[in-house]
Amino acid sequence: MSEGIRKIIYTTAAAAANAVEGYHRQVRKVTKTKGVFPSDMALLKLIYLASKNISKKWVQPGQNWGQILQQLAIHFEGRVLSGLW
Repeated sequence: MSEGIRKIIYTTAAAAANAVEGYHRQVRKVTKTKGVFPSDMALLKLIYLASKNISKKWVQPGQNWGQILQQLAIHFEGRVLSGLW
């Protein structure tokens, strides 16, 4: 197995945990600057807007993703969707 595939496999679990923690940290950063919310809906709106801003950063593929995806398609023939690249 290539080094790129190995790196993707072994860092996925840690990256998922870090993504959740990072998301929580960014939402907490937005909400802690406000002392009191006038209503629950005001808090939900703030979290919704923060989520939209945070999710803009998630659209970039990983480094060398096209090459790694092609290697996965060869290694796992018939099990990788061709529409991913």
